Amino acid sequence: MESHKTGSPAVEASAAPAVKPAPSATTAAAAKPASKPSTASIHYPFWFGGSASSLAACVTHPMDLVKVRLQMRHGDMPRSMSGTFVHIVRNEGIRGLYSGLSASLLRQLTYSTTRFGLYEAIKGRLEVYANGRHAEGKSKKAQVSFGALVVAASVAGMAGGFAGNAADVLNVRMQHDAALPVEKRRGYRHALDGLVRLAREEGIVKGWFRGVWPNSMRAAAMTASQLASYDSAKRILLATTPLTDSLAAHLIASFLAGVAAATVTSPIDVVKTRVMSSHAHLTTVLRELYAAEGLRWMFKGWVPSFIRLGPHTIFTFVFLEGHRKMYRKMKGLPDPE
Repeated sequence: MESHKTGSPAVEASAAPAVKPAPSATTAAAAKPASKPSTASIHYPFWFGGSASSLAACVTHPMDLVKVRLQMRHGDMPRSMSGTFVHIVRNEGIRGLYSGLSASLLRQLTYSTTRFGLYEAIKGRLEVYANGRHAEGKSKKAQVSFGALVVAASVAGMAGGFAGNAADVLNVRMQHDAALPVEKRRGYRHALDGLVRLAREEGIVKGWFRGVWPNSMRAAAMTASQLASYDSAKRILLATTPLTDSLAAHLIASFLAGVAAATVTSPIDVVKTRVMSSHAHLTTVLRELYAAEGLRWMFKGWVPSFIRLGPHTIFTFVFLEGHRKMYRKMKGLPDPE
């Protein structure tokens, strides 16, 4: 007697679970939704740093002027920041607080454009290199180390110091000019007039590049302490606090960068100002400073320097982040998460 069959082979085959073929790598890649472009790979225009710094200079120029006057004080001039501020307004009017503004703007357009632009270019290359060496399969992007950022910023700052040295000489002289006796004033009408006269009266090399080494060292220290500190502080804030990439994070990070920059650059700033405003050599200036004030000269004018540099740093990075946000909006790029 034949046994009863429960179903045909066709029915049994249809009842068995279907085995789907494994998708190929090409199919999987095509099926995967395209991810948003990373904001770390966005290349912003080279001139953004110079533009942001110029806007910040318009706000903080009076504090920069007071700092220079304090560092170059002589005779019975006021010793305090507030006294110097009142002295300028009383003797030169409100417009006196903006003495040398054209030279300050020229300095930012040369010095800051170079150092910010070059720093971002080097940092971008370092990010590509770091992520190229990153282990495959890890979703988190590799971060450039703080030491590498410091080196990149130092190189960029040194180049910026050379590019903006002539404007820096004019900036110091034009800010200090009104404090000199009438017969000793240079009387530059504006920055371009000063550049021409500087080259004609002192020569391009001796005039435009007076004090270039202390200025470039100061620029390297400034950029390293300011830009590297800002990027690192912002990175830490975003990683360890509830803050997003917003104005609050920018303000805190830029304030910390301003403290670092003022502390690191104070001794170099004093020497740079003395060398650029006189005809003395670097070694002579250092010897005279130490003989007159001991080691206290290193932080002479630190408070007005910080009061000027702190807001300038904050405004610079706030304006810079504003430039970047507007650029992303115009290009249809995503904001940082």
